[in-house]
Amino acid sequence: MSEIIESHPFEPFLPANAKLLMLGTFPPAEKRWCMPFYYPNFINDMWRIFGICFYGDKQHFVLEQEKRYDLDSIIPFLNEKGIAMYDTATRIRRTKDNASDKDLEIVEETDLDAMLRQLPECKAVITAGQLATDVFCSHYGVQSPKVGEYAEFSLDNRTMRLYRMPSSSRAYPMRTERKAEYYNIVFKYLEL
Repeated sequence: MSEIIESHPFEPFLPANAKLLMLGTFPPAEKRWCMPFYYPNFINDMWRIFGICFYGDKQHFVLEQEKRYDLDSIIPFLNEKGIAMYDTATRIRRTKDNASDKDLEIVEETDLDAMLRQLPECKAVITAGQLATDVFCSHYGVQSPKVGEYAEFSLDNRTMRLYRMPSSSRAYPMRTERKAEYYNIVFKYLEL
């Protein structure tokens, strides 16, 4: 087990108009990145899911020849749509040399209340993956929803929805197109 404690490498991405906050657990190690932003591993399908949902094109944000995602189009897209991104952990220790949630020990959880207070228009949160869902549900004292479903939670007299979505990792056994159908439930609810 590594004794190294890693701090989150990215600033929270919090557009002022955000209606949706997407939360994973923690980024993979830098050696697995193809870009310095959320879901940076080229074999993670989150940006393919977004391409399917918003453009009907799995490759919309993919620069296949360069084996990376098109960050120059991702950032304006997220700002325009009002989609915020961060993770449920700000500091972790990796128990193995991989990006799997089951091999992460959370040292410090994200201050979720403070983050949501910076997003006054936020109506929904997506957790992608079991550990992110567990951290979020434990913090807000809600029952973990089934994949594709939601639970309501409140903060400061504001009721929001937590949607649990399938992980965008290829380790999660579901076709990318099927995952996109789940994510589309939230995007349609928010009219994104």
